[in-house]
Amino acid sequence: MAQFFSVHPDNPQARLLKQAVALLQQGGILAVPTDSSYALVCHLDDKSAADQLRRVRGVDEKHHLTLLCRDLSELANYAKVDNRQFRLIKQATPGAFTFILEATKEVPRRVSHPQRKTIGLRVPEHKVLQELLWLHAAPLLATTLILPGEHAPLNDPQEIRAQLEHQIAGVIDAGACAREPTTVVDLCGDAPEVIRQGSGTLARLGLGLGL
Repeated sequence: MAQFFSVHPDNPQARLLKQAVALLQQGGILAVPTDSSYALVCHLDDKSAADQLRRVRGVDEKHHLTLLCRDLSELANYAKVDNRQFRLIKQATPGAFTFILEATKEVPRRVSHPQRKTIGLRVPEHKVLQELLWLHAAPLLATTLILPGEHAPLNDPQEIRAQLEHQIAGVIDAGACAREPTTVVDLCGDAPEVIRQGSGTLARLGLGLGL
């Protein structure tokens, strides 16, 4: 049965988050709040956890998973970023944007896109998730908490626990968050390509609405 951690959204209790980190380090999957919607996360280097993450989400290896990073310097360890890309990412970091970038060798091949060798990267703004990342001291592998056959993310921590209590290790309850996924921008081509328009506004990136 999934453990349930009720934390303050602005001043989360470190004691509870440390317990959640211990579950991650044991190979568990957590449901966590973000600044866009709830997400499923696991340890980057745990193959069985990553496989379970995909099963719960109902996606295959071609679906881009996302690395949640603490800051831009950590992001640069896991993606090849040139000056143009860095300037654009900096404008939207932290925030509700996911950027598709070429993965470095620090990213296990099994979690990057099998043909493109790309990975989604994001620096979230949510206080609870930021604290979790710093306590974990490494990026987390993540995917939006949309269940198979559904179109919108789950938003109620109690509902998440009820539906997934036998498939995940824990739920971090910081209250409801937005139900709109991140804006996804592919930066691997000659020009930025908006793959999904979500909660991140394109104006923040200086991109035209026509993209």
